Amino acid sequence: MLLRLNDQNIHASSIDRVVKCLKNGGIIIYPTDTVYALGGDITNAKAIEKICKLKNIKPEKSNFSFVCSDLSQLSEFTNPIPNHVFRIMKRALPGPYTFILEASSKVPKLLKQNKKTVGIRVPDNFICREIVSALGNPIISTSLHDTSDDILEYFSDPEVIHQQYESMVDLVIDGGFGNIHPSTVIDCSGSEITVIREGLGSLDILQ
Repeated sequence: MLLRLNDQNIHASSIDRVVKCLKNGGIIIYPTDTVYALGGDITNAKAIEKICKLKNIKPEKSNFSFVCSDLSQLSEFTNPIPNHVFRIMKRALPGPYTFILEASSKVPKLLKQNKKTVGIRVPDNFICREIVSALGNPIISTSLHDTSDDILEYFSDPEVIHQQYESMVDLVIDGGFGNIHPSTVIDCSGSEITVIREGLGSLDILQ
């Protein structure tokens, strides 16, 4: 099902519909400030398993991100964040960044097996943040790739996404054309800050 949302005028009933889908273990495709993403309720094991099956990966081998509505929400799933890292995140978020941090004990066991870190996102996209805020906990998320070609590309047209994924997901949210560039990934889990991938987010925040 395709649900069109306008970030200038989002009806509460539409957000409620998305949240109900997520709480029932449904998986959605939704817009972020970078590329379209595949997501589900982080507290719902059924949703996590459905995403892994669709992506053909094991939960413990995954590189999912936790999409949060704000900085306060992410603190529940990470160990205490050093002050210098928090200052960088405060400058960067909401924005097109993924921060890799030490995972707390509240990360679902299904995802934490043999992993001590978690990727955190707070996208600069109103639709996305409204959904997460109404849900009350993060969305487990992974970027949506077009794997039908030898060249790995990101989807940007929600109509095309819907055509390809309609039978595989519960809901596709049309928030307009997406970006084709992924987030910048910054690893803050060790003693030194390391850039894993330079994407849409500028590295100026590290200066």
